[in-house]
Amino acid sequence: MPRHLTTIGFDADDTLWHNERFFRITQERFAELLADYVAQDHLEQRLLEAEKRNVGHYGFGIKGFVLSMIETAIEVTEERVPASVIAELMAAGREMLRHPIELLPDVQEVVGDLARDYRIILITKGDLLDQERKLAQSGLGDLFDWVEIVSHKTPEIYQTVFDRHADGAHHAMMVGNSMKSDVVPAIKAGSWGVYVPHGLTWELEHAEPPVAEPRYRALDTLGGLPNLVREIG
Repeated sequence: MPRHLTTIGFDADDTLWHNERFFRITQERFAELLADYVAQDHLEQRLLEAEKRNVGHYGFGIKGFVLSMIETAIEVTEERVPASVIAELMAAGREMLRHPIELLPDVQEVVGDLARDYRIILITKGDLLDQERKLAQSGLGDLFDWVEIVSHKTPEIYQTVFDRHADGAHHAMMVGNSMKSDVVPAIKAGSWGVYVPHGLTWELEHAEPPVAEPRYRALDTLGGLPNLVREIG
């Protein structure tokens, strides 16, 4: 039988590298462009509603975000939004897709350390080409035994990934900054779920922490992960 813990799964965006802050910067520019039409707090709510509607059609990532901004701009201006504003929103999306990757603190050391003794899998959702670009620029690619880019993170997805590339969910751990996508469904699949908070998290990724679950853990920073992994064994 394999030892208790053999595999560590990592989320990517805002767990290994910065991501959400670029969405916030673009959203601030969005508010500036539409300031003559709608108040910022109302615009934020309308954009969030559009994102909720559209995530099932466009998936997670920059492209869906830009399309939701354009849709919101059309709605809040009653179809009077200038073409120049639409052009600026599209340009902002292209700029987000070109933004260089900046790793979060301790990432290189932590992943490298654990890769010596454990199977390491990247499990991320979003646009395929954009996630591949970010991974290539991160310099972390060689540390992962496998990479899975998925449309959604559900207990069934985690079960499939850990069955296919590891010793099953029971012998795996998932680490990420999203309680809703990285922690709760991974625990439901039978693995450990480790929450590492990020200062900025998209509202649609919030969920109540499963504090009663024996396989739930929370860390202040990723730097504490190697000790936790070896404590669990």
